[in-house]
Amino acid sequence: MKAARFHGKEDLRIEEVPEPVPGRGQVKLRNAYAGICGSDLHFYFFPESLPFSLDEPHPLTGARLPQILGHEFSGTVVETGEGVADVQVGDRCAVFPLAVSCGTCAACRRGLPFSCPLMGSLGSNAEGGGLSEFTVCDASQVHVLPDGVDLRMGALVEPMAVGWHAAARSGVEPGGSALVAGAGPIGIGTWFAFRARGVENVLVSEPSADRRALMAALGARDVDPVNEDLAGAIASLTDGDGVDAAVDAAGAGAAVSSALAGLAAGGRLVVAALHEHTMDFRPTGLMMGETGIVGAVGYRPEEFDAVIAAMAEGCYDTTG
Repeated sequence: MKAARFHGKEDLRIEEVPEPVPGRGQVKLRNAYAGICGSDLHFYFFPESLPFSLDEPHPLTGARLPQILGHEFSGTVVETGEGVADVQVGDRCAVFPLAVSCGTCAACRRGLPFSCPLMGSLGSNAEGGGLSEFTVCDASQVHVLPDGVDLRMGALVEPMAVGWHAAARSGVEPGGSALVAGAGPIGIGTWFAFRARGVENVLVSEPSADRRALMAALGARDVDPVNEDLAGAIASLTDGDGVDAAVDAAGAGAAVSSALAGLAAGGRLVVAALHEHTMDFRPTGLMMGETGIVGAVGYRPEEFDAVIAAMAEGCYDTTG
């Protein structure tokens, strides 16, 4: 079969590799669609910045270079291994890419496997990935799609689940307000997630005119934080109170600073973006407003299912 394999910095090759065979408890998928994530670009351009190395076998998965990429993907089950009962040949699935975590570190003991230093994921540091014709994974990693969710949408479940988790970490209840800084895939997913969770009062801050036009077509309220008055837009949205929460999906210091300034007293900033550069900010505002900053990485299996259910209900309509 053909697969896109990462061999090292700026070295990605389409190669012929052996077709995988499912073992006990595993399924084999014919991959349908796969997305390219920002972390894939980090792999390609800045592998030295990753929290793990593929030069040596991963201690839990054994994966090493060359590695098949692609962790945002969907596919159809074409074969099941021994002991698989809950998944059938022909099922269309979105793939939950987290393959393994150590189970013993502080993060794992607290139920945070995506924060495990030995976390292994399909398409990065576990064998297999979406950028190939077929892949094998544990049956527990496939989430069957209902009839109303096609395989193209299935490939979007993973990045949309990142946004869903960020929205959940914000703590905003239905009827509340939020700011989303950045309208890339995760920012868009966060906007959809807020709306699906009953938070209608959402402002999207995005400097790109093309991305703002996309958000406007979806029905979002948007603002250009560079050339327009972001603070005024937040005040207009919230009758001067400030937003209950903000999500940094931009990965830029200016976005963090402006989001913090726009929080209501007791509000929360969720950092859901990778930052390549350090930033300076004065924390006095955190103290005076009793505001907080939390991180958000990955998602839980139930959040994967929540996104699929919301898709089936039409909450992720991209037709505008």
